[in-house]
Amino acid sequence: MIGDRIKQLRERKGLTITELAVQAGVSKSYLSHIERKLQNNPSLQVLSKIAVPLDTKVQVLLGERDEGHQQAGDGRFAQEWMDLLRQVIAGEADQSEVVRISERIQAQTRRGAKPLDSLDNAAK
Repeated sequence: MIGDRIKQLRERKGLTITELAVQAGVSKSYLSHIERKLQNNPSLQVLSKIAVPLDTKVQVLLGERDEGHQQAGDGRFAQEWMDLLRQVIAGEADQSEVVRISERIQAQTRRGAKPLDSLDNAAK
């Protein structure tokens, strides 16, 4: 279960096992063992290291928090996006702003930017 969550979050971030291992400071083989469920009880210290580059919390990796509230680092942008959409629905925001941000994200994604990079740039 922990391995499945790590793999899912890693793939959402567009990271390879090697990239995540380097960024987290854990061995590639150990990370692979976690993802393939050969190691089912990694220490909290290891999970803390893995959580940082995934922009998440150990609680999410352990399944103690709903991933819908913290999705691999896009939580800060997802909340801003949801707030903007609520304003649009309530008639308090300009819909053209939503369209502009959406078009910018799509253009950046077509140019090869990762989705999270697109959201980061659109929020600026």
